[in-house]
Amino acid sequence: MKKIAFITLFILLIDQFTKIYVKTHFQLGDSVPVFGLDWFRMTFVENPGMAYGFHFGGLLGKYFLVLVRVALIGGIIFLFRKWLREGASNYLLIPMSMIFAGAIGNLLDGMFYGLIFDSGTIYDESVGRWIEYGGISHLVPFGHGYSAFMKGCVVDMIHFPLVNWYVPDSWPVIGGQHIEFFKYIFNIADSSITVGAVLLLIFRKKAFPNGLDF
Repeated sequence: MKKIAFITLFILLIDQFTKIYVKTHFQLGDSVPVFGLDWFRMTFVENPGMAYGFHFGGLLGKYFLVLVRVALIGGIIFLFRKWLREGASNYLLIPMSMIFAGAIGNLLDGMFYGLIFDSGTIYDESVGRWIEYGGISHLVPFGHGYSAFMKGCVVDMIHFPLVNWYVPDSWPVIGGQHIEFFKYIFNIADSSITVGAVLLLIFRKKAFPNGLDF
């Protein structure tokens, strides 16, 4: 249990520190190179939905995702207790701890950031979409933020535009188009979930020596 708690808290601290730093030092859309590298940038965007910028369904979709994250976290806690009783290996516990921490990290943003910051992305019901509101954010007393409980957005900032190229206008069909890879912007919590899932896939036989048993 100490190992699970340490991994979870360590990832959460890094995740929340980077999110709070970016939100209180960057305006939405700001993008700066890290270590002077154009292919590794800190780009501040806010995401009302899932990992890597995916979202759907306006406020109802956001509420649904919050409930899914809560259910996922509750389910992982239940499984941790079961696996610890059964003496599960680190090949299972460490990746699941990473997934657990990532789920909590993004859940905190969605549930509470609207209550503790004075600006951020909000859902405008009159136009039925999310819109950017305000500039650099400041922490405010709890409950005096720009939005309500469960209406905050996830802060994303890690950006790897490895290919960032405009096709010459002289090229047929695709001339003038912008090609970017990897265009998705994400955060530490997203990375933790992804790395945890990949580790589980790679070491699945050692993580589940007797097959999947929930």
